[in-house]
Amino acid sequence: MMRVLLQIMGVLLLLMGLLWVGQGAGLIHWPQSSFMLDQRPWMWRGGLLAAVGVALILLARRRR
Repeated sequence: MMRVLLQIMGVLLLLMGLLWVGQGAGLIHWPQSSFMLDQRPWMWRGGLLAAVGVALILLARRRR
């Protein structure tokens, strides 16, 4: 059960981090009025969040 929760949380963090990177880089303009659009700090924060998500996914795969 813990393994499944870690995988779900990891995937959600990865997807959210990639969204933040895309918004910070100005590649994703959704929602249109977001304060994160074209703001470089959100690229770094999103990259860090995505890395944590990947780490959780890998951790979940190691737990057997």
